[in-house]
Amino acid sequence: MENFKLEIDAEGIALITFDVPGRSMNTITASVLEELGELAHTLKTDAAIKGAIIQSGKASGFCAGADLGEMGSGSLAGGAAPQDADAALKAGFERAFALNKALRAIETCGKPVACALEGLALGGGLEIALCCHYRVIADNPKIKLGLPEAKVGLLPGAGGTQRLPRLIGAQNALMMILQGEEKNPSEAKGLGFVHELVPAGETLAAARRWLAAKPKAVAPWDEKGFKIPGGGPFTPGGAMTFIGGNAFLSKQSYGNYPAQKHIMSAVYEGLQVPIDAALRIESRYFFKTLQTPQARGMIRTLFLSMQALAKGGNRPKGHAPYEINKVSVLGAGMMGAGIAYVQAMAGIETVLIDRDQASAEKGKGYAKDILDKRVSRGRMSQGAADKVLALITPTADYALVKGSDLVVEAVFENRELKAEVTKLAEAQLAQTAVFGSNTSTLPITGLAEASARPKNFIGIHFFSPVDKMGLVEIILGKETSEETLAKSIYYVLKIKKTPITVNDSRGFYTSRCFGTYVTEGAHMLAEGIKPAIIENVGKMTGMPRAPLEMSDDVALDLAWKVRSQARADLGSAYKETPVDGLLANMVEKLGRYGRKNGKGYYEYPSDGSKKKIWPGLSDLVAVKISECPPELRDEYKKRLLYIQALETARCFEEGVITSPRDADVGSILAWGFAPYTGGTVSLMDLMGIAKFVAECDVLAQKYGPRFTPPALLRDMAAKGETFYGRFADNKAAA
Repeated sequence: MENFKLEIDAEGIALITFDVPGRSMNTITASVLEELGELAHTLKTDAAIKGAIIQSGKASGFCAGADLGEMGSGSLAGGAAPQDADAALKAGFERAFALNKALRAIETCGKPVACALEGLALGGGLEIALCCHYRVIADNPKIKLGLPEAKVGLLPGAGGTQRLPRLIGAQNALMMILQGEEKNPSEAKGLGFVHELVPAGETLAAARRWLAAKPKAVAPWDEKGFKIPGGGPFTPGGAMTFIGGNAFLSKQSYGNYPAQKHIMSAVYEGLQVPIDAALRIESRYFFKTLQTPQARGMIRTLFLSMQALAKGGNRPKGHAPYEINKVSVLGAGMMGAGIAYVQAMAGIETVLIDRDQASAEKGKGYAKDILDKRVSRGRMSQGAADKVLALITPTADYALVKGSDLVVEAVFENRELKAEVTKLAEAQLAQTAVFGSNTSTLPITGLAEASARPKNFIGIHFFSPVDKMGLVEIILGKETSEETLAKSIYYVLKIKKTPITVNDSRGFYTSRCFGTYVTEGAHMLAEGIKPAIIENVGKMTGMPRAPLEMSDDVALDLAWKVRSQARADLGSAYKETPVDGLLANMVEKLGRYGRKNGKGYYEYPSDGSKKKIWPGLSDLVAVKISECPPELRDEYKKRLLYIQALETARCFEEGVITSPRDADVGSILAWGFAPYTGGTVSLMDLMGIAKFVAECDVLAQKYGPRFTPPALLRDMAAKGETFYGRFADNKAAA
């Protein structure tokens, strides 16, 4: 076999070593699946084998689950419509059931099988372990065990929804499976889905000891009289699990995630029948889930594309690696201080500059506060924290910029100030160094006019809080060189962030598209829709925050400043909307800036009690719509989601962004666009461009030209195209 090595010792113990060639981590591929079936047959039929131990040949862990890359190019690839729908469904089920069938054959081979775990076992990796009769694991708190499939829109399809509840009870299992929670070995032992904890390196010996005791080769659920811990669905305890679970699921997901609903159904139905029937139930739900657009979009974006970009998949080829050893950050406010912290955590010598020493020291204090928390929570030693903090040099002296490989400018959104610090820093920089501006709205080409080296000038847009947000938007100015882009991507990867690349535009890609969400919420408010309706519908879309509360978080006065700057820059080309008047009243007349000053669309009590919608909104804008039946709710949800996707399409039409992969990953990581869609591009692609255009036309007739599809979308609809098809540079991620 290619993926498993089988050795039988003198005592009849078969040592099975799982070791997929050419990979740093074992995953379940088509060839692995085929060989698992061969293993089951060998265990059952070879009389020389008295028992078996499965272990990993990888130092990285046991198995990370199914190969989603292979799945993405197979099951998710689409293809011609089948001639016989019933035959296609049957064939699809058999493919989905194949792994369950192989693992069940191992479980019922008649020989005792142990699993020795020295490292992580996730997804299908844990399911392989669960089909074994005994599980022994190294007592290392860094080892992770779990079923994370729900995080990419799937459900466990190799017995996880059936064996785990039978081991630890439905409630504990559902808490793990629905949220993709990972457990360490001690937690797993406490819950009851591993049998024994031993020191690292001793799992094999422990498994041999278990086999030497001549244990029964039968799973608990195959023994007469087996009872589910906590009770089945029709016991008092079990019934409450599913009643409460459904309520919790509805509250958390608003029905947007089919995988979670199918997980609940698979567990509920499966626990009422024998294990063999239960596994077939699971496979049916797995196959059904796999066909949903949510699963297809989430697998592609949250796993395949995210993984590719995190490895520098959008870095231009042909450029030597760029060493980033020293970086200067201009501006020690919240953003600059956050950038300094993540750089120091990545081992980069950091110069943090502000207008005076006290301001710079305050910025370094931000990093100290975070490090102190890490130490207090046992996540870092004091010595390690001290070393990180020592990498940050706070100063007001631009002479210390000398020797920097890259500069990140993070001062206020003011052209004159940015121009001033650009010149001061560039005077100290080598000709090979990169100058990056962290701006969220100001065009890079215009800012580069202050630079003596516009080819080395680029936008490096971070998101707040920097230590928690995983995305960096890299913006190419008109004269930015490809080499500068390559160097910038090396920098972003070194600080362990995910880069996307876009071209220059006011607001670039992320700020432009995100802005449409909060602006549409303001449009709805200006139309007289009751604020509570706007906010509840916003939550139902799957966005992380409702539009009005998100506006408050970002700051109403900032939104007003951006609009005012755009009006000044565009002159007669600027188009007024009712939102301008609404913001002018809120900011200039009423001084309501948002959360920052405790009053915006919401009120923020000084005693720290729960915020609430400001009652005065109904005086500012008369309520005309106070009821929201389901059909209107769905229409409002479309407004809030489609307006963001439309702006994405306009960005493609204008050449602001050219990669569907970058657009999808960016939309989810930057502003939290509804993850179940797979991103703004996948929302359009997976529902079909023609259908999306038709629905937007209906919205445009009712709500105005901002919903009118651009010419690009109409052309794609006419040709039956998708973004991942038309923009072919990322077909590998599709």
